[in-house]
Amino acid sequence: MISTIMKRDMDLIRAILLKAESDTHGFAPQTQMEIPDYTQEEISYHIFLLGQAGLATIIDTTTFADHNASPSAKIINLTWQGHEFLDLARENHTWNTAKDTINKIGGASLQVLIAVLTGIINKQLGL
Repeated sequence: MISTIMKRDMDLIRAILLKAESDTHGFAPQTQMEIPDYTQEEISYHIFLLGQAGLATIIDTTTFADHNASPSAKIINLTWQGHEFLDLARENHTWNTAKDTINKIGGASLQVLIAVLTGIINKQLGL
C-alpha cells in the first residue's frame, strides 16, 4: 500500500457528500465509493472525517491490525448538517468562489467555509 499524507480536502468532502446524497433511498450506496483522482484510502479517511464533523452518519471500519492504515469508515447517510452544507456548496460557481476566497488566506476551518458560502449566497439573494 502506498502511503499518502492525509490532509483534509474539502473538494473530496463535497464530492463524497454529493455522491452519498445521489442515492434514491436516503442511504449511501454500500458499494465501495469511487471518486476519480482519489485513492480508496483517501476517500475512506475523508468519510471518517465527515462523521467527526457531524455531516454524515458513518460506520468506523478502522482496523488496528495494520498500523500503517489511516482511520477509515463507510458512510450510511447524510445528517441534517450534511444536507445543509450541500445546499450551500452544491452550485459549482458558488463553491469555486468560496474556495478562491479561502485560498487567499491559505485555508480555513469548516465553520469559516460555511460562513463564506453563506455570505456568497446572501449576496446573490440581495440579503
